[in-house]
Amino acid sequence: MAKLVVLSVGMTGRTQELKAEKTTIGRVEDNTFQIAEPSVSSHHCEVLLRGKDIVVRDLNSTNGSYINGEKITESVMKPGQILRLGQVEMRLETDVPAAPAKKPIDQTMVMQRGVSLTELEQGARGGGFDTKSAGFSKKTNKGSKIFWIVAALVGLLIVGGLLYALMIAGK
Repeated sequence: MAKLVVLSVGMTGRTQELKAEKTTIGRVEDNTFQIAEPSVSSHHCEVLLRGKDIVVRDLNSTNGSYINGEKITESVMKPGQILRLGQVEMRLETDVPAAPAKKPIDQTMVMQRGVSLTELEQGARGGGFDTKSAGFSKKTNKGSKIFWIVAALVGLLIVGGLLYALMIAGK
């Protein structure tokens, strides 16, 4: 049977068994688990039993709900984790023992060797890197050349039109 065990001073040892599909937790009397503490909202959160999962859902509380120090809106809670509502902390306990904490790795991991500084310097001078075989090539200015040819033709047409207009106006 899963239960929440209050850890905070002054309320240490208070428990709430999670038998019902939904357990509400808050400061006022109409909650399943009342915690009369000013930092706990009147309807702070609810604990839902979903199959084997125990889900904590914050009910837009003022001070938030946290599992192991991480703020949640809705999250699965595992045995041994600490639920904090305002300033009140409680641990989820079950008949099943909590999974052992992962042992930290105490060895330095060896990384594969990368590129040396001399190899980088040689690459900058063209030593050994073939740009053509790598798919790189020099850009061409075909678009720019076409633009200038069209611009010159349009300019000649405008100058020719102006000269023609001047000749007609002069007669």
